Amino acid sequence: MSATLTLPGTAETAAAGDGKYLYGIIEAPAPARFDVPAIGGRGDEVHTLQLGRLAAVVSNSPRIEYDNSRRNMLAHTKVLEAVMARHTLLPVCFGTVGSDAETIIEKILRARRDELVSLLGQMHGRMELGLKASWREETLFDEVLAENPGIRKLRDSLVGRSPDQSHYERIQLGELIGQALQRKRQEDEERVLERVRTFVHKTRLNKVIGDRMIVNAAFLVDEALEPGLDAAIRAMDEEWGDRLSFKYVGPVPPYNFVTITIHW
Repeated sequence: MSATLTLPGTAETAAAGDGKYLYGIIEAPAPARFDVPAIGGRGDEVHTLQLGRLAAVVSNSPRIEYDNSRRNMLAHTKVLEAVMARHTLLPVCFGTVGSDAETIIEKILRARRDELVSLLGQMHGRMELGLKASWREETLFDEVLAENPGIRKLRDSLVGRSPDQSHYERIQLGELIGQALQRKRQEDEERVLERVRTFVHKTRLNKVIGDRMIVNAAFLVDEALEPGLDAAIRAMDEEWGDRLSFKYVGPVPPYNFVTITIHW
């Protein structure tokens, strides 16, 4: 059965020379429109371009390079959130602008159809959730000293000595504390991840930010298991909240697990 090509009836309202800003790929049985402001602040309509049941979510846009200002990034994200509320979404990299509807349909929806259909199947019924866990600063150093008598002894030996007199000992102390913190970070990271493994389909560990963060993770989660993950994180917060702080966000666009990059 041949796929049908459907264009929305908005092309006549596009400004001369406009292209199409591309937000993401979805499966949709019919052309769709989304009541959310498009990027650029011109009042353009967010709509789909269809090839059978495969669809690209787009809006009219000048053919420009968008800077990653907070305003532009927020507009892009708001569209993705509106689309996610109704469809399984494959997000496209920020700032992707196609020359026209036909180019998007032919070079993306038709040329990459099998890839996109497969990815949509993998993401169906799943969501991305994010978790950051950080040490509370007021407890961290005391724990290191309590767990490492050698470090505590070296620290105490420096009391009353000038930095010039104890230069090398202070360097040694800093190195030992750094090593102890790294071991502690690995142990606490594994302890946190072990609590959520049952509820997670895939995990991506991103780089931690700063000295106190121990986990910066994205989880791909089956919708049916989200309540279990929520409960596990609440339990960790209740049990470990005096020494760890948790930031749990989502659902968010699944950039950590699938991002469509376009090379025209």
